This record gives sequence, structure tokens and C-alpha cells, in this order.
Amino acid sequence: MPRTMSAYESDLQTLVKKTFSRGRINVNVQIERTQEEVLPVQVDAKTAQAYHRLLTELREATGIDEPISLGHLLQFSEVFTPPEERPDAGEQGWAVVRSALAMAIEAMATMRGKEGAALQTELTGRLDGIESRLMIVEKYAPTRVEQARVRLRERLADLFRDERLNPDRLEIEITLLADRLDITEECVRLRSHLNLFREALASDVPVGRRLNFLTQEMNREVNTIGSKANDATIAHVVVDMKEELEKIREQVENTE
Repeated sequence: MPRTMSAYESDLQTLVKKTFSRGRINVNVQIERTQEEVLPVQVDAKTAQAYHRLLTELREATGIDEPISLGHLLQFSEVFTPPEERPDAGEQGWAVVRSALAMAIEAMATMRGKEGAALQTELTGRLDGIESRLMIVEKYAPTRVEQARVRLRERLADLFRDERLNPDRLEIEITLLADRLDITEECVRLRSHLNLFREALASDVPVGRRLNFLTQEMNREVNTIGSKANDATIAHVVVDMKEELEKIREQVENTE
């Protein structure tokens, strides 16, 4: 801000923060004076006359015939002084700046609103994409566990064809394997996060930080699904979900 209005910097910050709660905003204030206004400097006539007398004495003392010119006097910056500031100059300037700032804030809020509406549509589409892939995982996951159970039985049957194989122990091992492969809880939590994300998008209050947190939680569940699945089909679906989440993460950074 100009020096004359530096005392109003905190007021400017307060006005901006009333409308915007997230992000970095730079405000640059410049004052353009009309031609009828006083110039930013004034001539100090007494100082200029004093320098002229000193130069005249110096010329006579040294015997120099060269006349004293305006260029000689311009070498001394003291011949110009800043204009006297009116007591109300800062206050009047701030009134103009405050009005201009209000218009800038309103225009920026309108622009962000339009961008936010477009962003909401895009994020909703990304969520739908993740949910459709989650439905594939949920549909395929139970058959995958049963297939793993059958394969394990067949392998153990080939290894232990005698009666040393304890059926009860075998069933316990199969149950433990199924538990390690089960991704039901992860799917339920991921669906819950998707619903919470949609609710946040429909909110009228700033939710950028909340969306960022939900994105991290969804990414954690997707990673767990991929690590526990141990299946090529689900792994491919997980890759697609992670791509969608990465695009969501990038856009959430632009969301207030």
C-alpha cells in the first residue's frame, strides 16, 4: 500500500478475510493522481536561492566566468521537497481504496463461484467413476475369496494325500486366509467417504480442508484394497480408482 495509507493495511486484510477463508491472496494498491492534483514534489525556493548564492560566491572566489545555470542547481536534491500532506489525505485515500477493494472482492467472489460450480460438476463425475469401479470390486471380491479357498484345498490335497492332514486345522488355515483377503470393511469405508465427499460438495460453507482430508482417507482405503486383493482384475480396477483420486486431489487444492 502507499505510504500514506500504511495504517490501513490491517483493515484491508480484514475485509479480504471476511469473504475468503482459504488460499493466498495478494492485494496491490496504486494511487494514480489526476493532472490537476499537486505533483509529488515541490520547489523549496529558499533552499534554491541559498544554493545559488553559494555557487555565486564560489564562482567569484575561483575566478570562473561560467554563469550559474539551472542544471547546477538541479544537482542538489534539497531544492525539492515532498508536498505537505493534508491531515485527512490518508483517510480520503483509504475511502477510495476501500470502495475499489469492495468491487474487486465482489468480482473475484463471483468468478470463484462460477469456477466452483464447474469444479463441483467435475468432482462429482470423478466420484461416480470411483463408485462404479468400487461396485466391480464388491461384485468380484466374494468369488475371489472362494476361488482362493478352492485352490488352497487342491494344493494341500496334492501335498498331503495321507491321513496326516487334519481337516480341522485345514479349515482354520483356510478361514485365516479368507480373512486376510477380505476387503469388505475397506469397501464399506470407501463408500462412506464417497458419500461424505458428496455431502461436503453440496455444503454452502468452505469445505476445502475437509475435502482434502476425505481424499487422503479414500486413497488409504484404495491402497489397502489393492494390497489385500492379490488379484489381477481388482488390481487393474484399483489403478483406475487411484488415477481418479489423483485428479480429485489436484482439484481439491483449488477448492475453498
